[in-house]
Amino acid sequence: MSMLHALMLNHSQFEPPVLKRLQVPPILGHRSQIDESFQAPCRFFHLSQNVLSSRAHRVPTWKNLASIPFAARQEHTTVFLPPSTIAILGGIIPSNGSDSIIPVETVPLMQFYSIPDDTWTSRAPVPRALNHLNVAVVKGKIYVLGGLTESGNATTRAWSAVSDSWVYDPIVDTWESVLAMPLNEARGSAAVGVYDGKIYLAGGMTMLELFGNRTQDTVSIVSIYDTRNRTWLTVPKPAKQIPEGRDHAGAAVIGSRMYILGGRNHAQLNVKDTVFILDLCNLEAGWRTSDERMPTARGGVTAGTIGRKIYTFGGEGNPAAENKVFDEVEVYDTVANRWESVGTMVVPRHGTYAVGVGRGVYIPGGGVVQGGAPVADFNVFIP
Repeated sequence: MSMLHALMLNHSQFEPPVLKRLQVPPILGHRSQIDESFQAPCRFFHLSQNVLSSRAHRVPTWKNLASIPFAARQEHTTVFLPPSTIAILGGIIPSNGSDSIIPVETVPLMQFYSIPDDTWTSRAPVPRALNHLNVAVVKGKIYVLGGLTESGNATTRAWSAVSDSWVYDPIVDTWESVLAMPLNEARGSAAVGVYDGKIYLAGGMTMLELFGNRTQDTVSIVSIYDTRNRTWLTVPKPAKQIPEGRDHAGAAVIGSRMYILGGRNHAQLNVKDTVFILDLCNLEAGWRTSDERMPTARGGVTAGTIGRKIYTFGGEGNPAAENKVFDEVEVYDTVANRWESVGTMVVPRHGTYAVGVGRGVYIPGGGVVQGGAPVADFNVFIP
């Protein structure tokens, strides 16, 4: 019996024991880049320079939290579920039975982490095993809008896009199907943002081959799902395509603007340093590229927001490191339009997601070697 089959027999029986509580940063508003409550639809948005500059003289720190239970994880998606829960969905775990060059298997697991208690619990799994899922939280519910799943055989193995979409209600611990992604727009690894009840998917990839040419089919398309009307919207032509294809990029929504940071285009080592910006109140204006580039071009990067700032972590495609993984932590001030280096990761990795909550950015799991090498490490970065 594989590890996955053992875990999925009954998710409720795998509740981990309560772990010793750690001192974690206080929750100051529980806001993240996908928390809709932070946004005032299409109104003037301003963050006080005085309030948000109070952190300037702090020395950044890392704190270790309870490791992901049961199995190390990579290529999962992480979201914040108010008031105090972090959820991780899908991804890949180590597999002794895999005949792939990368011995991993894709899973449908979903686990909740309690910030106040520093404990993990298992919840109803995603209806389909997926990695590189496109996930967002709107009004207390978790939406999964496509992703990548296993395809091919032992010699043609790949991860291919699916259009299946669902919504999860944490109160009753159940999933419900919603309208699938539009024809020819199925993909995983999209940059995801939420604004005014709508979920924005920008870029992504339709195929990632694990053998042969190792093709990575990157796309530039933009899709919008309206959670109120449970339908996919027609995207105005100026906003329908980002300036260039991107997958494995960082993403954030601050105020009424969506940001796509770094990522890669059609190849694992074709990493980028761009910042694409879209005014979500003026889609007709289309995307623009910031004149401020990331200090370190990287794909597989993860990003989390605190106030007006976007913190970027790790990534892969680093020619200077033996494991090809970046350890850089760099912050983009969206008001000052300026980048700054703020140290290095305590466990450098890629293939994970970060979420900003209160005054910390939480980063569970990821890969410590370019390609596949999942770990269970879980840390919070406090700038």
